[in-house]
Amino acid sequence: MSKAQQPTMDPTKMGIGRSIAVLTSGGDAQGMNAAVRATVRVGLYTGAKVYFVHEGYQGLVDGGENIRLATWESVSMMLQLGGTVIGSARCKDFRTREGRMQAACNLVKRGITNLCVIGGDGSLTGANAFRTEWSGLLTDLVRAGKITDDEAKKSSHLNIVGMVGSIDNDFCGTDMTIGTDSALHRIIEVVDAITTTAQSHQRTFIMEVMGRHCGYLALVTALACGADWVFIPEMPPDEGWEDHLCRRLTNQRARGCRLNVIIVAEGAMDRDGKPISSDEIKKLVTDRLGFDTRTTTLGHVQRGGTPSAFDRILGSRMGVEAVMALLEATPDTPACVVSLSGNQAVRLPLMECVQVTKDVTSAMSQGRFEDAIKLRGKSFENNWNTYKLLAHINPPDVKSNINVAIMNIGAPCAGMNAAVRSAVRMGIIQGHNMLAVHDGFDGLAHGQVEPIIWTSVSGWTGKGGSMLGTKRTLPAKLLEEISQNIAKFNIHALVIIGGFEAYVGGLELVQAREKYEEMCIPIVVIPATVSNNVPGSDFSIGADTALNTITATCDRIKQSAAGTKRRVFIVETMGGYCGYLATMAGLAAGADAAYVFEDKFNIKDLELNVMHLVEKMKTTVKRGLILRNENSNANYTTDFIFNLYSEEGKGVFDCRKNVLGHMQQGGTPTPFDRNFGTKMGAKSVLWLTEKLKECYRHGRIFANTPDSACVLGMKKRSLTFQPLVDLKADTDFDHRIPKTQWWLKIRPIMKILAKYDIKLDTSEHADIEHVIKKRSPLAK
Repeated sequence: MSKAQQPTMDPTKMGIGRSIAVLTSGGDAQGMNAAVRATVRVGLYTGAKVYFVHEGYQGLVDGGENIRLATWESVSMMLQLGGTVIGSARCKDFRTREGRMQAACNLVKRGITNLCVIGGDGSLTGANAFRTEWSGLLTDLVRAGKITDDEAKKSSHLNIVGMVGSIDNDFCGTDMTIGTDSALHRIIEVVDAITTTAQSHQRTFIMEVMGRHCGYLALVTALACGADWVFIPEMPPDEGWEDHLCRRLTNQRARGCRLNVIIVAEGAMDRDGKPISSDEIKKLVTDRLGFDTRTTTLGHVQRGGTPSAFDRILGSRMGVEAVMALLEATPDTPACVVSLSGNQAVRLPLMECVQVTKDVTSAMSQGRFEDAIKLRGKSFENNWNTYKLLAHINPPDVKSNINVAIMNIGAPCAGMNAAVRSAVRMGIIQGHNMLAVHDGFDGLAHGQVEPIIWTSVSGWTGKGGSMLGTKRTLPAKLLEEISQNIAKFNIHALVIIGGFEAYVGGLELVQAREKYEEMCIPIVVIPATVSNNVPGSDFSIGADTALNTITATCDRIKQSAAGTKRRVFIVETMGGYCGYLATMAGLAAGADAAYVFEDKFNIKDLELNVMHLVEKMKTTVKRGLILRNENSNANYTTDFIFNLYSEEGKGVFDCRKNVLGHMQQGGTPTPFDRNFGTKMGAKSVLWLTEKLKECYRHGRIFANTPDSACVLGMKKRSLTFQPLVDLKADTDFDHRIPKTQWWLKIRPIMKILAKYDIKLDTSEHADIEHVIKKRSPLAK
């Protein structure tokens, strides 16, 4: 992200004398409330007045009670609610100039010159048109005598910032739109439920998901559940797809699969633009194959329910960035949209994004399907390529005679099995023999190694824990036995999936290369741990599932506290010394504080937090939620903090404590962890295949360079391979955490949203980036 160093300005004074209005428009999406809450609270934090606009653009046109001042308390308890609390409506009036004139009049009368719009591309395009004709509207209003010259002068310019709320993820320029992750949660819950009944009866299930013009939900669902086929509008199937589909389903049954799953986007079509419906596919499968086939159309279930932790954090981060973008805007700044790239909030010109989104539609209508996939962005393209590799290529006839071993190390976590499955299948597709190592380095030392085939890993994407078995044992004391078994089983490459132990274990194998030639094989470490503490990656497989478990529990706890009033809950989370889970769950659940090892705290800070809660109990929000990472401080234990709060809050509030424990490691993986694990597993084996070619000398594999043993990690915006030895400098081995952690920068957001008087660093702000350059080679 291009960053610009600005002269520091006191963020608590940036908004003084300014007014911001926030509205939600178009289809609702889970997480919109988090964005509204953050916009209101950060707006108030900067000293600005903030207004709710109820019922979207209709409320803007109707004015009156629809445009109301927002307070800090008025957005309390809305973080965990789906839909949009301030309402959304389709509005014909706003499409007319008279309607927009009325809307402009309503804003001018209240001195509102900053508008934050949360909606889809139609809503955002409307906002930009409104901004473009603003001065003309004001001229007409003055002429009609509806506003004075003075009022027009004070409101001479309208700033617009958009946030994309759409479950379809159909807006170009952002990796994820608000609501997409939650919609995937709803879909996967249904797929998991259907899978169990389908297996009982050996059925074929056809699932239709939303996505009239965008196949993102269908594509990620197909990856996350290991579907046999997916129909998406961006890439219609080739001619003769009916024969291909039937052949594929028959092959799967012949391999011993008891069920088939086909995912269909509602906008699916063939190469001639003719719609492909679920019923049409059902008739094909039933008539040709005689399989017992059922269809399920999910419909509006996908829009409903509570937002996922990801959508709450996304909405909150976007809300903060939106307010900053509004207050930093000048009359020359183009209307921008706040979006997500990797794990970074970026600002993009609104109309460039809208243009690329339109380009996708025209590419599809002109039959330029490869272009359509590319225009959707890197994330969509990667998903499509991974799906194609795993679902549609039959294993080659010629074997490579390469043996690749896969193992799990450290504590189990959700998503490990998805990574194993895709690594195994990708290896088989490459012609390798795949070997499963049970029980980690222990198992490798004791010869618990066996071949693993295509059908061995069927249905693994949705299973929690570790199917291979995992242990925390490190290899240092077992090097002799491990080297013997690498030779005995003729292992040419190693995939290690696990947490900090996997990273340290990989390092120990690399260090042992000097003594043991058997260790001179390519090694890749895939980070998988709820703690998210592996150097070289911003995210680990399993952390998202744990985060959602904590967030769901905190929701229930808050509900209990809201009922009993004047109650504070202290919740202990896992994570070792890494405060990622406590911080992110704090942001997702609306905690008042989150104590972590990386952000040192003392008795004065604890005292300040208690006083803050005492003040909070005087408002209408009479409850508190405090999170504490298990190893945040050796002396300020969960019991100590509980006792301190109980004593200091006597007569004002009472306390309860909750240690969440191992429930954070269990459960079925979230869509993110399934998809992330699948992509990581596939990418690791493709990398190993290339490395093996590089390291093949004189009829054997010999890999002893630093770059032949890497961590595959997500860094900022892409998946990258980094040598294990290069990461040592950035590792705190005593506390098992990386020395630099990206999420520490967003801790202040949690404190501001909890009404702490702290300074937000505005010296570094996101410049507006451009998306047009990405599409220019394809634009026609």
